Amino acid sequence: MNLLDKLNWRYATKVFDPKRKVSTDDLDFLKEAIRLSVSSYGLQMYKVLIIESPEIREELRKASWDQAQITDASHLFIFCNYTVNHDQHVDDYIQLIIDTQETVETKGLKQYGEFIKSDIAQMEPMERKSWSEKQTYLAMNNLIIACADRKIDACPMEGFDKQAYNRILGLDELGLNASVIAPVGYRSEKDQTQKRKKVRKPMDELFELA
Repeated sequence: MNLLDKLNWRYATKVFDPKRKVSTDDLDFLKEAIRLSVSSYGLQMYKVLIIESPEIREELRKASWDQAQITDASHLFIFCNYTVNHDQHVDDYIQLIIDTQETVETKGLKQYGEFIKSDIAQMEPMERKSWSEKQTYLAMNNLIIACADRKIDACPMEGFDKQAYNRILGLDELGLNASVIAPVGYRSEKDQTQKRKKVRKPMDELFELA
């Protein structure tokens, strides 16, 4: 199967097979795909929680409109954006560039870091919140594509109580916010959604060349 075949194969899985688990090898592949995601300035100003614990997921299911995917999937990926200490995250990123690329001339990079911090500081609070949360969606898209590549099912979800997730997982204390989630695992034969034809806009309606 080529990439387009795999993207046609995938769908937002509604019913997972709770008996099937994602292997360690496949889980590492998904994590690396997320790690390689694009992000604004390359900052990756987010953290991804991977929840296996049945007990924690039972609590999270209550905060997710009782959707069964939360508990029945193999793993639950929670993409969390950072809400505080943006300057420190930028400084850490610049230092990571210096260390990774073994850069000797650091003046230009540090100036670049100051530019990024200034740009973030100029955002209104709601604009900064929106910008920060959007970064998690970019990372989640890598997860969805990587899942399709390995024929692993996933279901990106916004239907959950973010404040409840933050409370259950203690995210506020960590300066994090649950932005978007994706249960990952394998579809159940009982999921009738998999039999439906994929519905997408036609090419000539979706795209326009100028």
